[in-house]
Amino acid sequence: MRRLAVILTSILALSVPAGAADQLKATLGQRGNWDTAVIELGTKAGIFKKHDLEIETIYTSGSGETLQPVISGSVDLGFAVGTLGAMAAYAKGAPVRIIGAEATGAADYWYAKASSPIRSIRDADGHTIAYSTNGSSTNSVVRAFVDEFKLTHAKTMPTGNPSATLTAVMTDQVEIGWAAPPFGLKELEEGTIRVVAKATDAALVRGQTIRVIVANADALAQRKAVIDRFMQAYRETIDYMYSDDARVIKDYAAFVGVPEPIARRVRDEFFPKSLIWPDEIKGLDQLMAEAVQLKFIPAPLSKEQVADLIQIQGKK
Repeated sequence: MRRLAVILTSILALSVPAGAADQLKATLGQRGNWDTAVIELGTKAGIFKKHDLEIETIYTSGSGETLQPVISGSVDLGFAVGTLGAMAAYAKGAPVRIIGAEATGAADYWYAKASSPIRSIRDADGHTIAYSTNGSSTNSVVRAFVDEFKLTHAKTMPTGNPSATLTAVMTDQVEIGWAAPPFGLKELEEGTIRVVAKATDAALVRGQTIRVIVANADALAQRKAVIDRFMQAYRETIDYMYSDDARVIKDYAAFVGVPEPIARRVRDEFFPKSLIWPDEIKGLDQLMAEAVQLKFIPAPLSKEQVADLIQIQGKK
């Protein structure tokens, strides 16, 4: 019997790999953006593996699609979720917690065909303006455009990811499209489209954390140490992304399918490191007021609710 027990123990030990990595599932909006490429680039560089982590990623067309699997618990983490959308979900009782900033400020821009009479966002009244999905950060930016520039007759439309949006613009389904670098840079250089607005043209966007990293509340409670370790690896990856290591630009260029000079331009011209650093949710009071004004939430969250909703992980 003792010999049998030893054999069974040996078999069980062999069936479970020693030092098996902890697994996490994540949804990410907008495949190919620099700010949503952290997991991809960190995985390529072996950073998450070094922290004994294996990440399964699922890309979506925008914040709304990213958030729902987190709420249902089918994934642990969601990235590039609109801050107002996260607040709205929490206010409705959804099991969502903000564990880090994903984008403070934004590199998103809005454009029209070169042949269009629309030359700036001020010309957009009475025209159609795209955003990704309902509840997304681009939805919030477009709402801010409408409010700040008095575009009372503009029609706003969800058009999905930048590729689908470009098709919609070029086939005249929508007049003003949205994109984030590197998407559209080739068309801008060729003169096919022209920029009519940047996200930061909306005063409400400047200096605000408009996109966040969220976790399912149950996953955070049950696997806090793993998620904490993930965020440490996430920060380490960001440091690597802004290093002089040529490999990161090469890997990003291959991931997106653009030449390396464009990949470097995306990072150096559009995405300062401070934009994607996760340690602080900035502009919270203004974001709260905007969430109420735009009817994302019926009233400001209490201090206790804010403390429950925002739980920055892995911060030293």
